[in-house]
Amino acid sequence: MKTEFKKNILCIGAGYVGGPTMAMIAYKCPQYKVTTVDINPVRIAEWNSDILPVYEPGLDEIVKDVRGKNLFFSTDIEKGIKESDIIFVSVNTPTKTFGVGAGMAADLQYWEKTARKILECSETPKIIVEKSTLPVKTALAMERILTLNNNKVHFDVLSNPEFLAEGTAVKDLENPDRVLVGSRQTESGLAAREELVEIYANWVPEERIVKSDIWSSELSKLVANAFLAQRISSINSISALCEKTDADIANVTRAIGFDSRIGSKFLNASIGFGGSCFKKDILNLVYLCRHYGLNEVADYWESVVKINDYQKGRFVFNMLTAMFNTLAEKKICLFGFAFKADTGDTRESPAIFIAKRLIEEKARLTITDPKALKNAKRDLHGVDGKVSYIEDPYEAAAGSHAIAIITEWNIYKELDFEKIYRSMIKPAFIFDGRNVINHKRLFEIGFNVFPTGKPALTHFE
Repeated sequence: MKTEFKKNILCIGAGYVGGPTMAMIAYKCPQYKVTTVDINPVRIAEWNSDILPVYEPGLDEIVKDVRGKNLFFSTDIEKGIKESDIIFVSVNTPTKTFGVGAGMAADLQYWEKTARKILECSETPKIIVEKSTLPVKTALAMERILTLNNNKVHFDVLSNPEFLAEGTAVKDLENPDRVLVGSRQTESGLAAREELVEIYANWVPEERIVKSDIWSSELSKLVANAFLAQRISSINSISALCEKTDADIANVTRAIGFDSRIGSKFLNASIGFGGSCFKKDILNLVYLCRHYGLNEVADYWESVVKINDYQKGRFVFNMLTAMFNTLAEKKICLFGFAFKADTGDTRESPAIFIAKRLIEEKARLTITDPKALKNAKRDLHGVDGKVSYIEDPYEAAAGSHAIAIITEWNIYKELDFEKIYRSMIKPAFIFDGRNVINHKRLFEIGFNVFPTGKPALTHFE
């Protein structure tokens, strides 16, 4: 017997946002048919397999529960568009690498191709939902493309930015801080907004569904990421000062975190932020500010990115100076390559910058990570240097001069560091870029320990 669904939902783009978001909607809304399409047949095949292309705790169980019932993955984009009532656009919007705005503006070529494909294949009215992170006023461009056929088919464009954190995406989708839905303030736009709100209301409390105009919604995503990144860069700038003054960044962050006006979140000193959003969105905001002549505002936000780059460079410089000003032919083991724990994503990971700088210093690298080795090999493909990839951290660390903790995986807190110390070349160094291990204990074992934003613990005079 053929299942009758209330509406057909389509998502164009089966990446880190589209795949998990559609899985959650299908899981919470069995009355809707949810299809995710992508031009990449390998990615779609992986979504239909036992090993998903995206690693997120809890995602496997949800996908397997609803796949084939009301959740489907396909490469047939044209069919998906024709049969859909609501289309989420979740395609890649990387930073431009060419032409005007190179290095800052969003590259909208994939987004525009998608808009034109929707126009070409649509035979019935559609609600188009911007899910990708886009510059403010992009919905206006989307509307202009979709009305090229003299309104033969009616489209309403909504903004519904994602606020997922990789590693906790399933939890963020199931219990979000807020769901933001922006629309045109027209009768048709407001009606379309209510249709999207009705979907989320299946599991999100009404008070957490925020309705706004479409331009505020688009801008809110950029600003949210900019504010979060700003906090990371702010505390990282203070970590450098702590190391010079023998202060302890953990004590500083604890003291200021008690202030209710500040709070404790996003105040962990580290080697810097990574991921697909923070840097891209800040540079997008910088470009937008410069476009409107707000140069001082642009300079302010650009400094957040500069501090992040400074922190990564400082980490490598500290390694160089601590290890007698030469890393040539020394074996360095990187613990972690993903930009954060509980994900295999390496986009903009500090590990890429650090690995390349260490290779420039003629170091021999060994990289270990429970989920990101495949991406690490891709990121360092073509780099001229000695690099090996080993999943087992004990095997990876054996024979090394130093360990650099790059990703805050819980498994690194639980390792037998006495065993690791015995296998390393002496003097043995640990550089903790995430402050996740017991530094005093490591020092007692025999390591020379260099935390981030704290005094070093060394056995040297």
